[in-house]
Amino acid sequence: MVMMLVRMLALLPLPVLHGLGRFVGRCIYAMPGRYRNRLRANARQAGYSDPGFARRAAAESGAMIMETAKVWMRTDECLQRVSTDQEHVVQQALAEGRGILYLTPHLGCFEITARYMVKYGPLTVMYRPPRHAALEPAMEQARNIPGLRAVPATTQGVREFVRALKRGEAVGMLPDQVPGAGDGVWAPFFGRPALTMTLAGKLARQTGVAVIMLAGERLPRGKGWRMHFLRLPEPLPDDPVALASLINTSMEALIKRFPEQYLWSYNRYKIPSDAPPLPDSFAQ
Repeated sequence: MVMMLVRMLALLPLPVLHGLGRFVGRCIYAMPGRYRNRLRANARQAGYSDPGFARRAAAESGAMIMETAKVWMRTDECLQRVSTDQEHVVQQALAEGRGILYLTPHLGCFEITARYMVKYGPLTVMYRPPRHAALEPAMEQARNIPGLRAVPATTQGVREFVRALKRGEAVGMLPDQVPGAGDGVWAPFFGRPALTMTLAGKLARQTGVAVIMLAGERLPRGKGWRMHFLRLPEPLPDDPVALASLINTSMEALIKRFPEQYLWSYNRYKIPSDAPPLPDSFAQ
């Protein structure tokens, strides 16, 4: 049933999917609860306190969910709707021939980014199994495209990342997921301490690759997506906290280009039970 629904949604025109998604997103936001409170609080922390901004951000979250089926099932059609005027950022990194680490935050359409970047060469991405097993067949089909290889978020997956980077290839991962035990440090994100993964920094330092932040901006009226690129300055810091802070600062700069499309409802400031103590420098 889930696969049938996904296939049916994929047949709808992109403007219809975005319109439907924005309507549903606003409806969900209108209901009081944890979702609305967290979205408001996280947006306000970043300086976006206007209630109208929060409603528009909720609408864009709905559009993101609804467009996913089309991106998964009709990838070629969607790729024809992707454009960019910043290709030189990637071309310069490719010319250096030392591999690329792509970091894609929960911004815009993060499902289209990996599929688009395959045009530049083989790409290995890391994934986590969906919470709902019924979505696994759809995700499996979505990952099965030429040039794109998905590895699990395990130790074996990290080894595959390292091998790909040492071959001069590219890998991609989400930099703003709350890390597991022992894999994170406290670093500021929009002025508030957030447990930030160290894996991205470790991979970059270990392999000496270029690091590029990227995101797919959702264009109005279902026109498609525009790719944005932001390369991290080098040399990268040796200190894990300084490097995590640089990644967060770069992510902030990218988010500010089209902030309403960030997933503000994501529990970015979650404090896991096994998180390291908050440093004195963050004490309030």
